[in-house]
Amino acid sequence: MIDLKSMTLPELRELLVSMGEPAFRGKQLFSWLSRGAESFDEMMNLPLALRERLKTDCILTPPEAIRKQESKDGTIKYLWRLADGNCVESVLMRYRHGNTVCISSQVGCRMGCAFCASTIAGKVRDLTPGELLDQVIFTQKDSGAVLSNIVLMGIGEPMDNLDNVLRFLELVNCPDGMNIGMRHISLSTCGVIPGIQRLAELSLQLTLSVSLHAPDSETRSRIMPVNRAYDVEELFAVCQDYFRKTGRRISFEYAMIDGVNDHDWQADLIAKRLRGMPGHMNLIPLNDVEESPFHPSRRTAAFQKRLESHGVTVTIRRSLGGDIDAACGQLRRKAQKGEDSQ
Repeated sequence: MIDLKSMTLPELRELLVSMGEPAFRGKQLFSWLSRGAESFDEMMNLPLALRERLKTDCILTPPEAIRKQESKDGTIKYLWRLADGNCVESVLMRYRHGNTVCISSQVGCRMGCAFCASTIAGKVRDLTPGELLDQVIFTQKDSGAVLSNIVLMGIGEPMDNLDNVLRFLELVNCPDGMNIGMRHISLSTCGVIPGIQRLAELSLQLTLSVSLHAPDSETRSRIMPVNRAYDVEELFAVCQDYFRKTGRRISFEYAMIDGVNDHDWQADLIAKRLRGMPGHMNLIPLNDVEESPFHPSRRTAAFQKRLESHGVTVTIRRSLGGDIDAACGQLRRKAQKGEDSQ
């Protein structure tokens, strides 16, 4: 069966021509898919015979929202059930500058970060480009909120599914589809260096976000196993190279963990490693995860001040959805443990 949602507009045109249809039918089909059509019967400007053939040869797999949590601040967290029964999460966040959706790139994650709920049960599989796109389309469709920004910071490591992620970026960026510009998209990685190098060569105008969480190898290897494969010194070197090739400032994500990565000497080391590279530090108040021994830092403000004393640009991420399951992966974990009754 053909996965239509993962196909680009030129590919859909070719498919329809191979079915004996005029090429413009491909654009009509692409438009329906981008609007979140859930059945071929909705596509009334396509001939009935074509719709029947599409039913036979192709699949539409709209996700099912089996859990939806709404915060008093307007944040909405979705647990989507996919066609094969697996679940992923997306989060709609409302800001003054527009609405942002945070989407997942994999079912589970194999990176093993010690403070993260998403990785506890490991990786199940990669998401297809269509399943990535569906999180954006159906979050917008369900919420009624016009989405202007996308962050790939949900469940999974985008660089571990890079081919599908790159195709998703092409789909969501298409002027005949959702038309969300690259400068409105952030892609996060825990530090998979080959992926960063590949992105640098492509020179896309998106924002690269690096989940740093510690500037020294000992601490980072303790909480992020990826550091044993791609050491933090090598990571900073490739980030310098990325900036030189793309001219795009990198955002460094830093979950503040009490007594682990919140010491003054670590702030000093961050400043030293960032020297000569316009980077932005985004300090993140840690979410308590039931299975994790780590707790939120009590030194976030002091850490920010220390970084700023070195001339580093720093913000503390505003916490949204604090009255719902805030940590990425928590909703899915509840479903896995049978706590979700819907």
